[in-house]
Amino acid sequence: MSTAGTIYASNRRDELIAAAASCFDRDGFGAASIRNIAAEAGMQTASIYYHFESKDALLLAVHEQGLRHITAATSQAIEGVEPGWDKVLAACTAHLQTLLGGDPIYKAIMRPLPVTLEVRQQIVDMRERYENIFRDLVADLELPDATDRRYLRLMLLGAMNWSFMWFQGGESDIDSLASSIVANLRNSLELGT
Repeated sequence: MSTAGTIYASNRRDELIAAAASCFDRDGFGAASIRNIAAEAGMQTASIYYHFESKDALLLAVHEQGLRHITAATSQAIEGVEPGWDKVLAACTAHLQTLLGGDPIYKAIMRPLPVTLEVRQQIVDMRERYENIFRDLVADLELPDATDRRYLRLMLLGAMNWSFMWFQGGESDIDSLASSIVANLRNSLELGT
């Protein structure tokens, strides 16, 4: 295949991922059909199979792309920041800016995974690798001895990951949201000592 053909194929693949994310967000994985995804991408249904062998493979690609971008944004935001609450804030701000930035891919990857999904474990493993950033951040915090760091991390991520369901602010309010989440969490922990 020529270089131009490779670039075109890559662009079509990206268009399919974006279309699939939009359909998965709007309709849910179970209700989103390959036909609807193809229509959303402006292509023939059979053309999808040139890029992806199944709807499961498409969902995996949506997760790969979304998690790759949010991992890069969060990793870049915490680079060079000293361990502690400032680093947690930097990570939370980057996470929320990416999550709430308007790309439907993030709403799609925040949905619960179907139990029967063939690629379920691969997606769970990818999510775990991303969560390791927050696992390390929480491990570096000075916290009261009784603090369950695992639940603290899950609570923090849960609050952020569901914010697209209730957050009503604009892009300029996302930094304030991150600051509020981290400050409230920190204050709660300090009050509990």
